[in-house]
Amino acid sequence: MTIMNRNHRPYDIILLGATGFTGQLTADYLIKHAPQIKLALAGRNAEKLQHIREVLLADNPNAPMPDLFVADSHNMASLKQLCSQTRTVISTVGPYAVHGEDLVAACITQQCDYVDLTGEPQFVYKMQEKYAADATKAKVKIVHCCGFDSIPHDLGVLFTLNALAQKLGHDVLAQSSVSVEGFVRGHGDISGGTWNSAISAMPDWQNFVKQRQAQYKQHYQGRDIRLIEKPTLRKLKDGWAAPLPTIDPAIVVQSARRYSHYGQKFSYAHFGVVPQLHRLAMTAAAVAGIFTLAQLEKGRTWLAKQRPSGTGPTPEDRSTHWFNVEFCASVETPQQQNVTLHTLVSGGDPGYDETAKMLAESALCLLLDKDALPAHFGIVTPAEAMGHVLINRLQKAGISFDIK
Repeated sequence: MTIMNRNHRPYDIILLGATGFTGQLTADYLIKHAPQIKLALAGRNAEKLQHIREVLLADNPNAPMPDLFVADSHNMASLKQLCSQTRTVISTVGPYAVHGEDLVAACITQQCDYVDLTGEPQFVYKMQEKYAADATKAKVKIVHCCGFDSIPHDLGVLFTLNALAQKLGHDVLAQSSVSVEGFVRGHGDISGGTWNSAISAMPDWQNFVKQRQAQYKQHYQGRDIRLIEKPTLRKLKDGWAAPLPTIDPAIVVQSARRYSHYGQKFSYAHFGVVPQLHRLAMTAAAVAGIFTLAQLEKGRTWLAKQRPSGTGPTPEDRSTHWFNVEFCASVETPQQQNVTLHTLVSGGDPGYDETAKMLAESALCLLLDKDALPAHFGIVTPAEAMGHVLINRLQKAGISFDIK
C-alpha cells in the first residue's frame, strides 16, 4: 500500500470509539471547539455511528457534519485503511490491552499520530517494548495516557520544573537534586471503560509491579531518575495522603528521562488524599476485595456487569465533580542551596468532561501546533510529545496551572 502524504489526507482527525460514552463527549468537544477541522467518527456499528452523529448534530445544529467510518479494532485491514485517511487518530476503545494494539501498529505503518486515554500500565509497557523503535523511525507520535491518566500529573510536573528553571536557571537545575511529590484530591466517578480496564489489568498486576521496580531502579545516562515505590502514609492538614498505585508516576519518570532540567537526581512520589482515615481504610478494603475477585474469570465478569463500558453520570452530576493535584518540589543545588516550590493543577469533572477535553486538545495540539512541538517521536508521554505547548492549550481551555 502506498502511503498517502500526511498533509494531503481527507481527514484531520478520526475518532475511533465515538459510540462510547467518553467517545461521544470527545466528539462533542471537537465539534464545538474545532469546527474548522475535517473530522470523521469511527466504530464497528454503522447504525450506532449514524445515531451518535444525529445526537451530536441535534446539540450542534450549525456544525459541519462529520463523516462516518466503519472499522473494527481487530481487523487490521480496516484499521490501516482508517489510518491512511487521516493525520491524527483518537482512540477511546478500551480495555486497550484487549482492543488497542492493532490500531497502534496501523498508525505507525500508515504514519499518522495517535492519542488515547488508557491508564493500563501493562498495555503501555507492551507498546513501548514492541513498537517504540518503529514509531521513532516513522517519525510519528504515539501518545498514551492523554486523559486524567496522566495529563494533570505529567504536565503538572513539567510546569513545576519549567517554573523552577526560570527561577534558578536551566543549567543549575540540570545539575541539582530534585524531589517532587504529587497529591491528588477530587470528587468524581470513574467511567465504565476505566472500570473495565482496571479489572482487566488486575490479574497481571504483580508482574507489572516487578517490571516497574526493575525499570525504575536503574540509572539513566548517568542521571539518577527514580519513582519512589513505597511512599509512606502521612497526615496532612486536610486528611490523609496514601500512595496511589496508578500509571501516572511511571509516565512522569519517563518524561524526566527526556528533560535534563528535571535534575541530575530526580524522584517522584504520588499520593491520593482522603479526608478521614476511616474512609481510607474502607477504600483500601474495597480495592482489596475487587482485586481478589478480579483474579477469577467469573469474578471479572460479575464486576464488569456492575459498571458496563459506555455508561456514565448525567451532566448535572458531572457539574459537581472536580479535581486538583498539588505538586511540592524540593531542590538542592550544587551550591547546597535549598529551594521549594508548590504548584496546583485543577479543573472540573476528571473522569469524563475534563478527560474528553484533555484528549481532544492533545489531538488538536498534534494536528495544529506541529511546528511548535518538541521533536520527540516514538511511544512518548504527553510531556515528551507536546510539552509546554499543550499546557498553554489546556490553560486556554479552562484547566488551571498555577504557582501557589
